[in-house]
Amino acid sequence: MSAANPTADPKLDLVPAPATTAPRQSMFISGLSVAAVGFMVAAYFVPLWWVSLTAPNYPPDAFPDGIRILFGFTGVTNGCTTVPKTSRLSKETQQEDLGWRGDEGAIDEKLAANAKPEAALDCMHEMNTINHYVGMHPIGAGAPAERLLAKYIFGVLGVGLLAFAFGSKKVRLIILGAGYAAVSVWMVFGLWVSGGLAAHVTQYTTEAGQYFRDADRIVTWGHNLELAVTLSAIGLIVIMVVLTLASAKWEKAQLLLGVLPALLPVFFVGTFAAWLYFFGHNLHPWGAFTVKPFMPTVFGEGKVAQFSTFSYPMPGFALLVAASVLLLIAVLRRRLELLDGSR
Repeated sequence: MSAANPTADPKLDLVPAPATTAPRQSMFISGLSVAAVGFMVAAYFVPLWWVSLTAPNYPPDAFPDGIRILFGFTGVTNGCTTVPKTSRLSKETQQEDLGWRGDEGAIDEKLAANAKPEAALDCMHEMNTINHYVGMHPIGAGAPAERLLAKYIFGVLGVGLLAFAFGSKKVRLIILGAGYAAVSVWMVFGLWVSGGLAAHVTQYTTEAGQYFRDADRIVTWGHNLELAVTLSAIGLIVIMVVLTLASAKWEKAQLLLGVLPALLPVFFVGTFAAWLYFFGHNLHPWGAFTVKPFMPTVFGEGKVAQFSTFSYPMPGFALLVAASVLLLIAVLRRRLELLDGSR
């Protein structure tokens, strides 16, 4: 009750409310975030998915895994292993693939003696040959922008996760500002200053030209790739600026730093499926076999002409899913903390 006004109602006395602060972030959330970063980094460097084709002309004793290729964030790699020594076609297959035979078909013993018998079969070449027979693009035509930008995307998500791991808003903003500035400089230097984008476009058009004899169209593809990468890089910079400003203004915006990397498994599978659709629905008349447009198998087993197809995730994808699960738990826990603190 006020001394100046003894009749005043004490309920009407207004006392300034203390300034509200964000609730303290638990170490549990920080631990989950750091663990998720580790899983993400590991998943970036290992294959996530494998695809294999089998057919009568690729007998299991010579191709135990079929014509197998591996997909990851950095590109597509050979998934074939060494031909088993027990295979009746082991010596013959390696002689053909490694060039041990002379002009008359006889085995060149000197070449055979110096060759490395442990060399694996080149299933990338085999897959491109099969694709060419049915009028499909070579493997290297798929996801060219994504392969080039993957490391920068991971940089953006990784910086955001490190910031999310800290409960202090001041520390979080310092990490976002310094980290995103570093990623931006790294990206600009890697794509344009050092000529990384130009080299990538040249490699892309060269590989496409090995199977597709249409120089004008390939040049257009190269220009389109350069434009797509440039616009995507600008988009990444805009995203970094928006995330930093949003985190500075709204406490709940920090949740986006955990949600975005948690969507990586969805992003990978969605991109993978979209490019499979592109390959199956953009056939060219050069093929020796006529095949109607089709949707290649994303998961499981399928059939295309005389080929059986197989498509399944690898342990690398499990790492990505594990990171996603940890992040979803961390985001939900932090959201509950923010809700409790606002009551």
